[in-house]
Amino acid sequence: MTSHQKKLGAAVLLLALLTGCSSGSNMQEQSTSTIQQEKSIQTDSVAERSTQDAAESERLGTKWGDDVNSEVTTVDLRRTNPEPIEQMQVRYADKSYTGRAVNSMSLLAGKVDFSAATDTGKLSLYRNAGNYYLQGQAGQAYRLVYHNNSANTYEIVASVDGLNVLDGSSASRYDSGYVLEPNDDLVIEGFRKSQSSVASFIFSKPDDAYAANTESGSISNTGVIGTAIYELYDPTKPKPQQPQAYPADNGYAKPPQ
Repeated sequence: MTSHQKKLGAAVLLLALLTGCSSGSNMQEQSTSTIQQEKSIQTDSVAERSTQDAAESERLGTKWGDDVNSEVTTVDLRRTNPEPIEQMQVRYADKSYTGRAVNSMSLLAGKVDFSAATDTGKLSLYRNAGNYYLQGQAGQAYRLVYHNNSANTYEIVASVDGLNVLDGSSASRYDSGYVLEPNDDLVIEGFRKSQSSVASFIFSKPDDAYAANTESGSISNTGVIGTAIYELYDPTKPKPQQPQAYPADNGYAKPPQ
């Protein structure tokens, strides 16, 4: 900020103070009422969040489960942008959450849907004040399901309890992830053990969670699922032609036809 901008800011502030003083006691009463109302709204918001927090007895983590066949291949694709185009997280616990129950979360303005499912169907997600919550039970196996409603190709970087589901390392949104093909499903069933199998996700008490029993994890991060989404260049689509300053780079100019 330049010195001129500093002086201008001070002048505007002074004008605001003078305007407030000139309005008399009615303005002061209205201002006080507004402040009290804002404080009340903020207090209510904090209260809503606190009611959604899981008690110690309700907390869950995800443990290293059964061996499940899951074949993958490695591909070499490039992100269109180094930063994620969408990020979200879901908190989970063995708790009766309040809020609107939905079957899936809409990401990227509906281009991608996220849900959590068991062998018997989808688990309900609860939306409250812009946050999402998932109720699970210890011993229950689950999987993460992403559905692509678009013709674009995406990369899904998923984490469970602060661990990257691909290699069990401490998760970063910039890690490598899974490819979500156009108009297709991506089902992540567990922590990847090899090119052909994963250890299934099973809800558990935090002490039994994989994150609490590996050097890469922490019990303090149990109870959260994260997703970062990148758009990928589709190798099946022709690359856009860039204008060339010297397309021929030889010969002489010819008259127009």
